[in-house]
Amino acid sequence: MSSEPTLMHQEVREIPAAIDRLLSQGGGAIRIAASLARDVDPRYFISIARGSSDHAASFLKYASELVLRRPMASVGPSVNSIYGVELDARGAVCISVSQSGQSPDIVRLTEALRDSGALTVAITNDENSRLGRASNSTLPIHAGPELSVAATKTFVASLVAGLWFLAEMQQETDLITAIHALPEALDKATRCDWSSVVDAIDGRSLFTIGRGPSWAISNEAALKFKETCLIHAESYSSAEVLHGPVSIVGSGFPVIAFTARDKAEASVAETADALAEKGARVFAVTNQVNKATPLPHVRTDHWLCDPIPAIVSFYAMVETVALARGINPDKPRHLNKVTETV
Repeated sequence: MSSEPTLMHQEVREIPAAIDRLLSQGGGAIRIAASLARDVDPRYFISIARGSSDHAASFLKYASELVLRRPMASVGPSVNSIYGVELDARGAVCISVSQSGQSPDIVRLTEALRDSGALTVAITNDENSRLGRASNSTLPIHAGPELSVAATKTFVASLVAGLWFLAEMQQETDLITAIHALPEALDKATRCDWSSVVDAIDGRSLFTIGRGPSWAISNEAALKFKETCLIHAESYSSAEVLHGPVSIVGSGFPVIAFTARDKAEASVAETADALAEKGARVFAVTNQVNKATPLPHVRTDHWLCDPIPAIVSFYAMVETVALARGINPDKPRHLNKVTETV
């Protein structure tokens, strides 16, 4: 392997600057989209996304339900592209998330929902992409070129853009203020030392867990273990893992528990400790654990922003795991930067 830093390493370190750029340049588009959405006054939201973008959409689902009290449903693009069904989405706001904005099935469903009466909002790194052109309103994430196959800064920028849009829609001033303070928090997050996790990964299998918005972060973490480290990882809600999945937990089984300074923190910590008591080697993004190992973490000025620095610290760690296994995280086997699904 080259001694030069990987693209993934460089792009993780670029995240604070990318978010600062989004906050400096993206406000106009976000406020326009939020005004349009307020005019619609939707009873519900729809999300369309795949992969890391779908994990961002899961995070936004919780944000919508917890802040706006409006449900958000994920609709599979195949409903339209494969099955040919035209959904009736009158009065809904549809949020499509795609860093490239190129996948035909994402674009096709967005167009169909727009034509059925939904307000369509695209979150993308290319406002001139097919998805950008297909949507009523486009939120460019201003992440800059992302050359590593593994999405890192585009994932974080999609989280921030979507959360900012929802905060502006609700005119939640405390959340908006916290979002604008994120670059400093994310810079600190790039320097959190998670080397103890690196030492615990045996390369066979592991769990990531979370609840609420942090469960979306857990999903993203599990995917990154698979695509950059070739390690089988499964993400579970902390409310589910002690049911069937716990049966495979043995001595030294690695678990990472993600949580924020929110109402789910105590329950996630309790589950982390329960897994540790069963012999798992559990690391937790909280200091409320007794048996599990607390990880260095950064808290923000709002509990909904807390999961964002956690995934940044994770990205810095997982790139190290890949390199320790002799894998180039910039070029995961069988994967391309843009996957166009029909």
